[in-house]
Amino acid sequence: MTMNKQLLAAGLCALSVVACQQKDQDTPRRTTFFDKSGMDTTVLPGNDFFSYANGNWVKKTKIPDDQTGWGSFYSLYDENQLKTKAILEEAAKADAKQGSVEQKVGDFYASGMDTATIDKLGYEPLKAELAKINALTDYKQVLAYLAADESNRGGELFGFYIGADDRQSSINRINFGQAGLSLPEKEYYTKTDEPTKKIRAAFVAYIAKMFTLIGVDSTTAKTKAQGILDFETALAKAHKAPADLRDPVANYNKLAVADLTRQMPNLNWRQFMDNMDLKRIDTVLVGQPGYYQALDKQLPATPISVLKDRLVFDLLDRNAGLLSKPFEEASFAFNGKTLYGQPQQPERWKRIANQVDGSLGEALGELWVKKYFPPDAKERMLTLVNNLQKVYRERIEKLDWMSPETKKVALIKLDRFTKKIGYPDKWKDYSDVEVKRTDYFGNVQSARKHHYKEEFAKINQPVDRSEWGMTPPTVNAYANPTNNEIVFPAGILQFPFFDKDADDAINYGGIGMVIGHEMTHLFDDQGRQYDPNGNLRDWWTKQDAERFKAKVKPVVDQYGNYTVLNNLRLNGQLTLGENLADLGGLTLAYQAFKLTEQGKSNEKIDGLTPDQRFFLGFAQVWRIKIRDETQRVLVSVDPHSPAKFRVNGPLTNFEPFYKAFNVQPGQKLYKPEVAQAKVW
Repeated sequence: MTMNKQLLAAGLCALSVVACQQKDQDTPRRTTFFDKSGMDTTVLPGNDFFSYANGNWVKKTKIPDDQTGWGSFYSLYDENQLKTKAILEEAAKADAKQGSVEQKVGDFYASGMDTATIDKLGYEPLKAELAKINALTDYKQVLAYLAADESNRGGELFGFYIGADDRQSSINRINFGQAGLSLPEKEYYTKTDEPTKKIRAAFVAYIAKMFTLIGVDSTTAKTKAQGILDFETALAKAHKAPADLRDPVANYNKLAVADLTRQMPNLNWRQFMDNMDLKRIDTVLVGQPGYYQALDKQLPATPISVLKDRLVFDLLDRNAGLLSKPFEEASFAFNGKTLYGQPQQPERWKRIANQVDGSLGEALGELWVKKYFPPDAKERMLTLVNNLQKVYRERIEKLDWMSPETKKVALIKLDRFTKKIGYPDKWKDYSDVEVKRTDYFGNVQSARKHHYKEEFAKINQPVDRSEWGMTPPTVNAYANPTNNEIVFPAGILQFPFFDKDADDAINYGGIGMVIGHEMTHLFDDQGRQYDPNGNLRDWWTKQDAERFKAKVKPVVDQYGNYTVLNNLRLNGQLTLGENLADLGGLTLAYQAFKLTEQGKSNEKIDGLTPDQRFFLGFAQVWRIKIRDETQRVLVSVDPHSPAKFRVNGPLTNFEPFYKAFNVQPGQKLYKPEVAQAKVW
């Protein structure tokens, strides 16, 4: 999966950027929980444990043409999509009551599968909006247009979401962040290496192609495309780099709308907010004011023709998947093939299932968990969470680098965190989403309008801490520091992460590590800055904060020395939070495992000791193979390290692994214990 920008903007720390899902209840009971055939035992565990555990699998595995990678997350997601397909097809065939959950998801799916109607329409659904854009005469009208668009408030130039005020976490505020770029991040507009230059050229060709599809001649289309690239390049210069977005203090700016209007008169924030029907709002949060200062200067300096071209391209690009085949294919040629190296699109039903999940996620989720998520799985999971919470308490109490004063608050925070497992206690209401069996485009627009209406109703209102940021079928997990919560959708609670019938070594090495990972996020370099109530405040003593920074510096340095794709270096600062969470997750999961009967024993299964099975179970969670093009993008923007280093990196700092596999000095993963990074 690609990284969910809204989750990142909201400060949620997800487990992975690969979206995934679950195992059919009709499948025979699994009896083997670790695939030994995927191992490469010619590799010494102490040299490269990822390859030792997964090397033969990597050699034999071909990434499916419709995927950016393959492995644990991807295959689970594929399995869950099959389950979703069964639900959607059943709902589409049923004579469901109008307005019911079944009717909405079934007709939504049927409308997306009706390619004959969609292809016949071409880009007809966009013509009214294109006429509105064509009528604009200056940048002020452009701003008014962006504000008033009910299905895309703020357009692509004003990146905003509604979420908790970091310093007053019980109240929702409008949060504005940097936006305006079509490419993954700022350096894609300025780097001069050959891969990046090719992407920029392909981007210009893609924009031109979209214009030709609505009747613009090719020469004019190329000129428009270059103008859009130049406009975005100017905005990119004002963007913060991905690593800089991880500092919650630097990216918290609470500003009065009146002051913003004085500081940025061309944007005229007061008028913009009024046009968004937000007349009552006088204060907002702006993550990166520098971007909006640049936008304030750039809009009046840019020819209106270029601004209108940018709006047209945004409209086409955002809706390409809802239009006829030529638009879909043009979009995929750039966004799939060029950026991520994906040879072909997923089948139509998969794309529509994703759209249903994105548009009516909890309506689909309600049907999904009824069929595929047994209650005893939730009970087993809660036991695991509680066991790791107990271990974390013990570890905090014994820390030699943290003062009693800071420990006291840390333990309160640990005791207070909320555990969300499987699915929400109450489902969202989609009654205002109008779904017609013959109007795919209209159905998506109705869902988008519902989303903005739902979000706008939260502004300056108390935060609903029961709300979820992922849908139940999602194969992922996250921690939310403003809610002081960890969340595990039903989709991830299955093999290889979790199986209610597996031995403890496999479950603690898999989902146990995931649980510990999310717990640690609440105390990583970002999460630690939020107090037990989820407020961003300095609750550490100065000395403890300095000791923490000293503890994590070796982690920054370690991962910053890893390379992929011919010496493309990882960013140790960008990946710090996830790397700390991986190290903490492994540590907590192992200690919790040692409290189980299996963890205390030496009984072998398949010739493997309990500890060896724990570490192999951990390694198979990251049995992932990624396309080079995808990896290149992820190194630039993804806070997660590549799978190989999510295995080898934490183990390098973990003495029990050394003992389980007899890791010796001179082997590549060996460090003297005094040099091992240990934080939590």
